[in-house]
Amino acid sequence: MNKTNLMGTENLGKLLFRFSLPAVVGMLVNSIYNIVDRIFIGNVIGSMALAGLTIGFPIMLILMGFGMLIGFGGTSLVSIKLGEGKKEEADKIISNAFSLLIIIPLILTILGLIFLKPMLISFGATEEIMPYASQYLQIILIGAVFQALSLGMNNFIRGEGNPRIAMITMLIGGILNIILDALFIVVFKMGIKGAALATIISLSVSTFWVLRYFFNGKSVLKITVKNMKLDFETVKKILALGLPPFSIQILGSVIVILFNNRLIIYSGEIGVSALGIVNSINTFVMMPIIGVKQGVQPIIGFNYGAKKYDRVRKALFLGILTTALIGTLGLLITRVFPHEIARIFSPEESLIQESVRAMKYFMLMLPLVGFQIIGANHFQAIGKPKHSMLLSTSRQAILLIPLLLILPNYFGANGIWMAVPIADFFASLLTFTFLFHEIKLMRKKELSGK
Repeated sequence: MNKTNLMGTENLGKLLFRFSLPAVVGMLVNSIYNIVDRIFIGNVIGSMALAGLTIGFPIMLILMGFGMLIGFGGTSLVSIKLGEGKKEEADKIISNAFSLLIIIPLILTILGLIFLKPMLISFGATEEIMPYASQYLQIILIGAVFQALSLGMNNFIRGEGNPRIAMITMLIGGILNIILDALFIVVFKMGIKGAALATIISLSVSTFWVLRYFFNGKSVLKITVKNMKLDFETVKKILALGLPPFSIQILGSVIVILFNNRLIIYSGEIGVSALGIVNSINTFVMMPIIGVKQGVQPIIGFNYGAKKYDRVRKALFLGILTTALIGTLGLLITRVFPHEIARIFSPEESLIQESVRAMKYFMLMLPLVGFQIIGANHFQAIGKPKHSMLLSTSRQAILLIPLLLILPNYFGANGIWMAVPIADFFASLLTFTFLFHEIKLMRKKELSGK
């Protein structure tokens, strides 16, 4: 029995562990090298460089978003097709996705380099922050295709039942980035340009590793020149299923822009720097949650395609329980050691105090965040992108943006940080409502044999 078919028969606890652990480890390494980036920048270059990285972060989110649009959407579709036993259709999907992961980033690189300065001004960049943000992003944009291919194609490795290989991809990029950060920033004194070069070189090495996997003949899914020709219907389905995670990233970009602009008003440049620190810490907690999400997605998709609804429900509940435990641990750590954590990123006392204040509110609902993410991902995995998109965007578009616009008017900078847990709470309530209804529908299908 091959690894793909095991998704429909193996014990779900073992299966989720086997699929999620590599993703969690890979994601943790990924978040660690982002944290190391900020530690080097904050301690060696200074708080303004940290603010520059934060101001430019929306552009990085957009680039990641397009990789997720194709990678996550294509993987969802591939998992369902493999569950249905339609291998040839799965090969066509991954080949089309490969083409898209080259074409779209190249377009984004050209547009990004042309409009970089006006974008950064609209994102809240001041005269002091602009040089750092601009230098960093010029290099990141040039390497956009590597970011998209590494992120997007790695999802297909996991989707065909090889999470260990997917983990190695992230380990290669993460560990190399940490080494190059130390070399370029500390040894060669290359400043923020060194941080950007370290990132792009690491992503390019990860990309070649991923492509080697697919073109050495050992993968289940096959990329062929014939199937690389874009097919409208295939592209449409990939984009439809990839829209929820893409929407999250784009909205995440809008949120960071709004955060930066509001913080400049109510807290100044030190607030923007604090956001960079708090986002890094939050990302460290969120990455394992995303890893569990990536691990459970092909399991849910395969078993839903195979009409094994009981296994779908059990996988969903296991994913929710695991992410709730991760979120609770993250909340406890940030409550017990906030000053110690902030001090890792910068020796500046004013920045440490602002970061501690942000952590106090920002991470209050971490135990519920995993439930909301797994719940929204469930609908993506079973081929219901509209439901997934609504739940994925509810936290940000429907709740967080209005709260960021309203609360600071009454609570100042505290209102900015308070907006996040309030949005998390109400988004989780909405997700619970949708999941409750979907589980009832699955039980009806199970009873009717459909």
